[in-house]
Amino acid sequence: MRWKEVSKKWNWRKIVGIILFVTLIASIIYIVVMLFLSPQAVPASTELHTNFKSDYTLMLIQCILGLIVMMVPSMIERKWSINIPNYMYVLYFIFLYCAIYLGEVRSFYYLIPFWDVILHAFSGAMLGALGFSLISILNNSERIRVELSPFFVSLFAFCFAVAAGAIWEIYEYTVDSVLSLNMQKYMLENGTLLVGQDALADTMKDIIVDAVSALVMSAAGYIAYKLREKKGNVAEPEPSEN
Repeated sequence: MRWKEVSKKWNWRKIVGIILFVTLIASIIYIVVMLFLSPQAVPASTELHTNFKSDYTLMLIQCILGLIVMMVPSMIERKWSINIPNYMYVLYFIFLYCAIYLGEVRSFYYLIPFWDVILHAFSGAMLGALGFSLISILNNSERIRVELSPFFVSLFAFCFAVAAGAIWEIYEYTVDSVLSLNMQKYMLENGTLLVGQDALADTMKDIIVDAVSALVMSAAGYIAYKLREKKGNVAEPEPSEN
């Protein structure tokens, strides 16, 4: 009983948020130091992946961006006076930790096969769930009421997730173009430029995975809505007339 009482008092949103914040700050300090110590280019003699200045530049950008975007949900709550569920915060912070710290700083994108695919599948499902949560928040708001059928709620969740994934790809393209980085994986680790469809493979794969994951989440949400409607319809029988 005592363990259950203690666990109920734990604010997982705050705990996970603090872990993410401290991790990103420590990573930024480490990256700034390595920017001065790392080589300008990969030595031709080594066969192992070696981080050099452009790699650490990308890490620094991602960590700073992570610190900014982790504050966005709280800003939205304060500005529009809405309550985002704590589980959405926890999922959001876990995604940022996996994408920025594990993916970029710890090089999981190179070390773990399909790490990028796993993250895009996770983000597609998470954003789809966020789309459902947004409709629920608006529907329960006293100032704004939105009454949509289960189909249109599911359609909104799907479109919201795919649009967010597309915006991320635009961000990657912009950063690559401005800073000559390789977020979109249009060249190999040794600097060889990919050509034609090979150069588009990473971007298209990310968008397809986002769409499939969002579609699965939207379909699951649609089924849940329909089941809830059926339960509501049979909950109260009509009174008989005498």
